[in-house]
Parts: sequence; C-alpha cells; structure tokens
Amino acid sequence: MKHIKVLTNKIQNYHWGSYFAISELMGQKIPSNIPQAELWMGAHPKASSDIMINGATEPLIKIIEKYPEDILGEKTAAKFNNLLPYLFKILAVGKPLSIQAHPDKKMAVEGYAKENALGIPLDAPNRNYKDQNHKPECICALTPFWALNGFRKIEDILLLLEQVWCKDLENEYKILKEHPNHNGLKAFFNALMTMETHRQKKIIEQIVKTVENLSIDNTSLKWIIKLNNEYPLDVGVLSPILLNLVCLNPGEAIFLNAGTLHAYLDGMGIEIMANSDNVLRGGLTSKHADLPELLNLLDFETKKVKIIFPVESDMEHEKIYKCNADEFVLSVITLKNEKYTSAVNRNVEIIICISGKAEIYEKGTTKIIPIKKGESVIIPAAVKKYFINGNSVLYKAGVST
Repeated sequence: MKHIKVLTNKIQNYHWGSYFAISELMGQKIPSNIPQAELWMGAHPKASSDIMINGATEPLIKIIEKYPEDILGEKTAAKFNNLLPYLFKILAVGKPLSIQAHPDKKMAVEGYAKENALGIPLDAPNRNYKDQNHKPECICALTPFWALNGFRKIEDILLLLEQVWCKDLENEYKILKEHPNHNGLKAFFNALMTMETHRQKKIIEQIVKTVENLSIDNTSLKWIIKLNNEYPLDVGVLSPILLNLVCLNPGEAIFLNAGTLHAYLDGMGIEIMANSDNVLRGGLTSKHADLPELLNLLDFETKKVKIIFPVESDMEHEKIYKCNADEFVLSVITLKNEKYTSAVNRNVEIIICISGKAEIYEKGTTKIIPIKKGESVIIPAAVKKYFINGNSVLYKAGVST
C-alpha cells in the first residue's frame, strides 16, 4: 500500500463518554443513543481502523502486516517490530475517568509474562497487563479540559487537608506532616487507600459535608463534590486534595510519563499514546484495582504540571507539541485558504480534520482526497510528498524521525 487512504474508525462506548462531542465532530445524530467516549485511529488489535483497498474493506492492522515497510517506513518497521507504534484518539469526557497510572516498559513486559504464566485470560476483568508495552501519552485540549495530573507539593496537600479538617484522618495526616517527603507521601497514600472501608467512607462523608459548608471559593475542593456526585464515597473522591488540578485551554497539552497518577475529568481532547491498553486503577471506578501493583509503579515525586504549547516546526503552517516519546509526535496544521507541503523525510502519519475542510493530494498524482471535519486519513511512508489545500485545522500523528 503506497497511497493515502481514508480511515473508517471505531468508537468506544464507555459509560463516561459524552452524548454530544463525538457525534457533533462526526456530523452524526445529536445526542447519540449511548455515551461515546473515544474515537480510535490506528491499528490496535482491540479496535483497528479500516481502509478500502482493492475494492474491499480491511483492518489497517492486517494491511500493515502485509506491507510493513511501505506503510511504516523501513526504520519505523525495524524499530517497532512491524507495528504502528502509536494510537491516536479523540477523547470525549462526559464523566470523570478512573484515577489511574500506566507502567513503564520493564513493568509491562514482566507483568504481562507473569499474568500469562498464571493463566489469566487477556479479557479477564482482573487482568492488569493487556500487552507488553508502556503507555506514555499526550492529551491536547479541543475544548476547556479538566484533569488531575501528578502529586501536588506536600505543603499544598497539608494545607488542603487542614481546610477540610477531619479528626478521623488525624493519624494519616501526621504521617505526612512529620515526613514531608517522597517516603512520607507514599506511606500516607498507602494508609489512605488501605484503611477499612467503613472508616474510609466515614472520612469521605465528613470531608464532603465540610466542603459543602465552606465559604471559601476553591476549585479543587469543589471537584470533591462533583466527584462524590458521580462516585459516592469512593476513595478517589479525595484525589483533588492530593493531585494537581489543571484546566487546559484549547490548543494546550500535557504529557504523562509512566507512573504518573492522573485522571481526566471533563472536556474534549485529542490524545496520542504508545500503542498500549495497560492501565492500573486506584479509584473512581467499579473496575479491577490492584493497589499493590499500583503502589509499585507510582511516581511519588511532587511537581507542578507542565503545560505544553505548540512550537513552530520546519514546515510552514505546522506547529509541534514536543514530548519525550519515541513512539509518536503530535502536531497541528492550521490553514486559512493556504497550502501545506509535507516534509520529504517522513514516515507513517495519520491526520484528522477538526474543523473546516481541505483537499489532500500526493506529488505526481491528480487524485484529490477531500477531507472535512471528523474525517481522517493515513499517509504511508511510501508517499514521498503530499500537499493539503484548504481552510481547516488538522491534527497529525507521526513517529520521531
């Protein structure tokens, strides 16, 4: 396969999805009949995109198996074992996602092998590792996008705990107060997560009641109320006290390394990640949560959230989000009745149109592929150069060259 192809993508209908966002993007009926959470673009075994080739519809994952170097490029095919290394998504968060973190490569390989040896089926609800890959990821806001990302500074955690003071949490509070460091935070978090369920719920009830009666205007504390409305008395309700709360403006992004505890709370974004489905959960969910394994991988270093802004690239009309990932590069192409010319040194790319419409065509051909809001294409590495004309905003996924 040596030419640009239109993608037909699958929608994941998780309970936390939106009834409006993806439907509106795709030009479908609004509201949708069921919540639509994620639009997947790529070649993940769970939900591969499809393309039309030789008059028939085939999964992209199967086409890459047949033509790995044509599609991925020789270097990418060799480096990533003939697999598309990234998964590209539209995320539509109608309700908060679970508090979660992702393993590094070593943990993923070891965990996958261990669960295989134990005979745990890949689709079992208590399975942690669905593949052997790590999952660095970047989320870029398309609308105002609320998220929790990494542990707050310890002095800020202590201050928030004092504002919602709960005497039943005094012993755990003392752990952090007397040991305001990495080890103290880990001990505090472990104590909070492992306390008896009845005591945990009593503490949450008291803190929620305190927050409801507070006269101060604190957005982090207000999120405790919102989370409790969605997940009553779940320990994850207290996560805005522990984790950095951020609201990304459209066009802003954050990058998440392995071991970063996080949750997406509200909004629509474009997400790119290594091609993995490994998740370890710690709250705001009815799904399997493996606390010992989560504690084993979490990064307890406190840090501020680093907002990533797109920077100018070598290509006119294109800006890049710089992330520390070998598997992917995210960029945005903005055209105002202008022409974009691709780089010559490139590999496999997926492009989705977020607004407006445009035309894509390859050098040396007369075939024009129209693309409008909600539509996407894959551009194989075998395409030496291509052009885009139009009035549109497009997001592009690629691999580091």
